[in-house]
Amino acid sequence: MGLGPKQPQFCLKWPWDIHRNDTDPKGCSFETPWLFKSLQNVGSLASNLLVSALKPPLSHDPSSQSSPLVAGNGKGKVLKSQKKGLSAAEQGEAEQRAFASALASRKEATVIEFYSPKCRLCSSLLKFVLEVEGRNSDWLNIVMADAENEMWLPELLHYDIRYVPCFVLLDKNGSALAKTGVPSSRLHVIAGLSHLLKMKRLQNK
Repeated sequence: MGLGPKQPQFCLKWPWDIHRNDTDPKGCSFETPWLFKSLQNVGSLASNLLVSALKPPLSHDPSSQSSPLVAGNGKGKVLKSQKKGLSAAEQGEAEQRAFASALASRKEATVIEFYSPKCRLCSSLLKFVLEVEGRNSDWLNIVMADAENEMWLPELLHYDIRYVPCFVLLDKNGSALAKTGVPSSRLHVIAGLSHLLKMKRLQNK
């Protein structure tokens, strides 16, 4: 962003000018009074803080988006799937194979977690979901489903999924029993999932 040939009365160094050559005749390179230097330092600090605050979180970077498959396969395999950089079609096929495998196991319950790679709340729940299935692996499967992947469109319509994260509880025949409500916080989602699992366990007693 070059300035005009006319020298300004004073100069502020913006974040996008940090790599500019100070001897560039098109920039401002004269020595400013100490008061303007102080204002320049304050302005630069405020601008840097603003730019840092506006940077998108790492989870929004397409190269670092999570791509979990089935929580029951263990944390190691989930992390490996994140590094593979699968295409949307490959990811959708892998998730649906995992879903079919979960239903074929005929365990008492299967939970589908509809998530979005852009959803930070969804990402924050991954460790909790892994722990939940690990403690209940004798009767429970948990499957991840990318709600932004068009391959899951039939399920999105069938279960009326309008928000993420959303957990849908299925019985061993694949019939939907209940789902979590609109998420307002991480604790709210955790409480909703816990309620689904308790409800299912009480039905089996």
